[in-house]
Amino acid sequence: MPQPHLRTVVVLAAGEGKRMKSTLPKVLHPLLGRTLLGHVLSAAAPLTADRTVVVVGHGADQVRAHLSEVAPDATPVLQAEQLGTGHAVRIALDAVPDGAGTVVVINGDVPLLRPETVGALVTAHEQAAAAATVLAAEVPDPTGLGRIVRDADGRLEQIVEERDADATQRAIREINAGIYAFDAVRLREALSKLSTDNDQGEEYLTDVFGLLRSAGEPVAVHMADDHVETLGCNDRVELATLRRLLRDRVNEAWMRTGVSLLDPATTWIDVTVALDRDAVVDQNTQLRGGTVVGEGALIGPDVTLVDTIVGPDASVVRSHAVGAEIGAGASVGPYAYLRPAARLAEKAKVGTFVEVKNSQIGTGSKVPHLTYVGDATIGEQTNIGAASVFVNYDGVNKYRTVIGSHARTGADNMFVAPVEVGDGAYTAAGSVIVDDVPAGAMGVARARQRNIEGWVVKRRAGTAAAEAALRAGDAKGAQRAGDAKGASVAPGTASDSEAIHGVTETVGGASGTGDTATE
Repeated sequence: MPQPHLRTVVVLAAGEGKRMKSTLPKVLHPLLGRTLLGHVLSAAAPLTADRTVVVVGHGADQVRAHLSEVAPDATPVLQAEQLGTGHAVRIALDAVPDGAGTVVVINGDVPLLRPETVGALVTAHEQAAAAATVLAAEVPDPTGLGRIVRDADGRLEQIVEERDADATQRAIREINAGIYAFDAVRLREALSKLSTDNDQGEEYLTDVFGLLRSAGEPVAVHMADDHVETLGCNDRVELATLRRLLRDRVNEAWMRTGVSLLDPATTWIDVTVALDRDAVVDQNTQLRGGTVVGEGALIGPDVTLVDTIVGPDASVVRSHAVGAEIGAGASVGPYAYLRPAARLAEKAKVGTFVEVKNSQIGTGSKVPHLTYVGDATIGEQTNIGAASVFVNYDGVNKYRTVIGSHARTGADNMFVAPVEVGDGAYTAAGSVIVDDVPAGAMGVARARQRNIEGWVVKRRAGTAAAEAALRAGDAKGAQRAGDAKGASVAPGTASDSEAIHGVTETVGGASGTGDTATE
């Protein structure tokens, strides 16, 4: 049984990328869930290389930090002076002095490169026992790219950089994609012979092919099936083009798996996202990071999900979520904001203009509208009234609110944490709940309303309000109220049945089944 090849991957990521006009190194610019460098490393990952070396230069500390996150097993090697691609590879191989087998070299700015293409290049190279193999592509416009120059028999003669090419060579549309496979031993020998006799005064890695051919070593060309894979990135315009191309590739792949994208042109899905079949994604939607969308879920329109899990048959409309979990059959939006650690159980609802942070909302529970829920636990089948605020922060520390199951809280409530409302409890509209409400109790925390009859006519005479009050008979109403006052029960002397009746009316208005209850 043949022994597997020893493989080393070298990624060239030392360039400054001046045309990007950015303080961020070119290879760290993001593209649908990964950096340019991250895409290249992902394309090379199926090779299962014995070691991966990344040549860093400009912004070396930033690139090293990124590698520690996305490819901690990769070895960063510093190219302090950018003296050419040949020089960069030589430095990389110095970091693996015992290297043999196959060396795969990839430019760090080709994010559309597919793993299948890299694998096919390496397989062709190893099966042919070539000294060096270059990935090539035929492109509509080769401007700015190195050309593949063949001899009369169609074999590779040399690779010529555009600035060193003559008019005939510049007319060639077969280009060097910047991805190579080498025999390690023969590569090392050729690298030691590189010169800087060229327009840029640098050591060109491409000159290795001419040196090897002159020495009678076999060199080869492997054609990419799709030249789009070989496109590099030098400025923001090219980056935007690559982003659109990758978007189209990703979207097409998902649609072919049974996901409905209603407007692919306005749907942006990171390569790190996962969707189940029969999910429906409406227009103007962005799915980012580690987002997962379950079977039959409806997402959009106008939704952004970042690192969010959406359960089967859930719906999210015109909302933004980061680090949230949305249970099966749950409903979010429109215009909701789920912040990190927002957890909605099965068939829970978070409605219009609701913000949820670090909170659990139980099965079937509803927070329909105009509410902030922060640092809270809400049980099952509970309804939170409109315009409620979970007051969780005292300026120094944050505290938790617990609302039980089957509870009904009134509109315009404030829950001043730490506080607990028990199972089956109610709270009256307009209450500021500062003490625990026992299970099954009614919490009322507000002052009794007092009407001062005739106040507007007396204190705002001549205003439109006073005139309206007069037209409505406010003055006569005030007189009648005054006449009746003497016959009313004095404050504090109401019977128990009357007091209970008054609270019962409050309950009906605040937490009953009418509109004020806000279900």
